[in-house]
Amino acid sequence: MSTLEETSIQNSKSIFKRRESEVQSYARSFPTVFDKAQGAWLTDTDGKRYLDFLCGAGSLNYGHNDPDMTEALVHYIQANGITQGLDMHTRAKRRFLESFEQLILQPRGLDYVVQFTGPTGANAVEAALKLARRIKGREGVISFTNGFHGVTLGALAVTGNEHHRAAAGVPLGNSPTVPFDGYLGEGVDTTEYLDQVLSDGSSGVTLPAAVIVECLQGEGGLNVAGSEWLRNLERVCRKHDMLLIVDDIQAGCGRTGDFFSFEEARIEPDIITLSKSLSGMGLPMAVTLIRRALDVWEPGEHNGTFRGNNHAFVTGAAALEKFWGGNSFAPEVRRKGALVRDRFTAIADAWPQACVEVRGRGMMQGVAMTSGSQAADICSAAFRNGLVIETSGADGEVVKCLAALTTSEDELNQGFDILEAAFTEVLGQRECHRETTAAA
Repeated sequence: MSTLEETSIQNSKSIFKRRESEVQSYARSFPTVFDKAQGAWLTDTDGKRYLDFLCGAGSLNYGHNDPDMTEALVHYIQANGITQGLDMHTRAKRRFLESFEQLILQPRGLDYVVQFTGPTGANAVEAALKLARRIKGREGVISFTNGFHGVTLGALAVTGNEHHRAAAGVPLGNSPTVPFDGYLGEGVDTTEYLDQVLSDGSSGVTLPAAVIVECLQGEGGLNVAGSEWLRNLERVCRKHDMLLIVDDIQAGCGRTGDFFSFEEARIEPDIITLSKSLSGMGLPMAVTLIRRALDVWEPGEHNGTFRGNNHAFVTGAAALEKFWGGNSFAPEVRRKGALVRDRFTAIADAWPQACVEVRGRGMMQGVAMTSGSQAADICSAAFRNGLVIETSGADGEVVKCLAALTTSEDELNQGFDILEAAFTEVLGQRECHRETTAAA
């Protein structure tokens, strides 16, 4: 890159350096100014194109600017459709609820009422925690190692990551932490530990109101809860009169190959939180799904000004009708998930000294490295060559693919070709450095 080009980039980003808070994170990993997006691709202000394997941290399962969602939204806006509706009934909300009922709930035999919370996933989690405590009259909520549920105070209390917890500024309590599936090694069912603790009046753990769990931990490192473990967890919840909350904010909306991440395990949570890709187009939207008998809210008892984003209702309904109106989308996602697994496995096999294991399920997979610095360097090298991909895990040690579910197989392979080259660039240089050092 020439000095003139570097100066141009620095000038184009000066306003961000001058006015934006130091809390920004993704901008540090992807240092350019993005301008346009379509499908699986991002384009920056210099015209450089990037394959997007991040997709708004899982909020763009159907890719960027889907033409049918765009058309529906533009038509709605031009017809003077309501934008902000609080929780009033609107035509846009009616269509979303009808689509969700007919395409998602009824085919799965589920009977949940829908609470529209504030616009983020953390808002949905806060509502779920508050409702569980109200129903059971108890304060505690069991959470799991490496869990991530948001950074507002209630959600943060059930989040494991110390980097985020340390920013709270106040004690975070009422959430005993239990080992997630696999945390203590293969063959150890940690639900047995939970059952024992709750059965022992001297364990020091007071009977909680609920358990909150991700079936596939996104930010925690792509740790997968096995189906048998989830069924055992559900049995423990029923035995001890606790509610089961599934946080499906990142792993839901088709990401694992089913609309809900818990479908494979054949469990039925009491409460489900959804957000991210629910609007289909990346517009802010979140809901808490509540088993009908548990809907004990008083009117207005939990609210939020922006719980009625009608533009999100329009695109959300369009997404459900386009992708979940038939029987072909979920199998297609599973086929692509198998491709992603094969490509990550090939990478892990090529670099056994640096790659620990392939993790995840469906279109939410990655490879765990021996160090976070390796993973970060690989993602940086990939970005320089036109691929946006992030890390996850307690130490950022997992290279994590969240490509849109609509990404073509050719695009997936193109992205993995870039990623393989990044592994070679970073790990090959380190291997060469070690050999040079040893020779000296």
